[in-house]
Amino acid sequence: MKKINEKLILEKMLLAALEARKAILKIYQQDDFQVEIKDDLSPVTIADKASNEIIVNLLKKEFPAFAILTEESEDDLSRLKNDYVFIIDPLDGTKDFIARNNQFTINIALAINHIPFIGVIDLPMQNETYFAIKNQGAYLKKNAEIIPLKVNKKIRDLTVFTSNFHLNDLEIQMIDKHRDIIKNVVAIGSSIKGCYIASGKGELSYRFSSNTKEWDTCAMQIIVEEAGGFLVNQEGQPLRYNREDVYNRGGYIICNSLDNLLL
Repeated sequence: MKKINEKLILEKMLLAALEARKAILKIYQQDDFQVEIKDDLSPVTIADKASNEIIVNLLKKEFPAFAILTEESEDDLSRLKNDYVFIIDPLDGTKDFIARNNQFTINIALAINHIPFIGVIDLPMQNETYFAIKNQGAYLKKNAEIIPLKVNKKIRDLTVFTSNFHLNDLEIQMIDKHRDIIKNVVAIGSSIKGCYIASGKGELSYRFSSNTKEWDTCAMQIIVEEAGGFLVNQEGQPLRYNREDVYNRGGYIICNSLDNLLL
């Protein structure tokens, strides 16, 4: 791997997230905003598009040699020949945004040689930004305070985070199967689930559908891992990135401990 300035890259990713946050909140505060339905039947708003333009333009300008994979731009498969790729969801939780439940995020990650290396997740309505660099820990920035993140050690009385809109029967069955050690089931939107597990507010989240994509998980994975947790497939292996097929076909599990990889 060539030498990169990790701190500078993180700084620019944080700046991109902050500028995107401003644009998203300006639209969110409007009485009404346009919603379109994409070919895969998922919704997209002008906020998704505005955020995408801000993030992509900034990162392209600062790091022109890096490839970009983002939900709201056409996929350029030349990225497969690049060891460095930004993986971006400019507005994760569009359904939550439309429902105005405040549970949406901005996800920006850098994967190097298929492995998550730097991650930023911004929670606009909570005024919180979670970030991590590989082997350098995970942190929460709130106002001027920087707070180190660490998963908790619980293996009983677990809190499981589920999706507001995408909970499926297999996930319900898995939760019911382990009700002896699962105490709380909390629905929450977007990649906030991973952020909260990284910060010790919960222990487990299942996602067994095949419709999530790389930009849903990449930033979340490095933040969870650097906090001491795990984001893995059903075989217990970490997800890899910059794939030709961007779908996480087998879903994933987030957990504070492999003891809680409950299948």
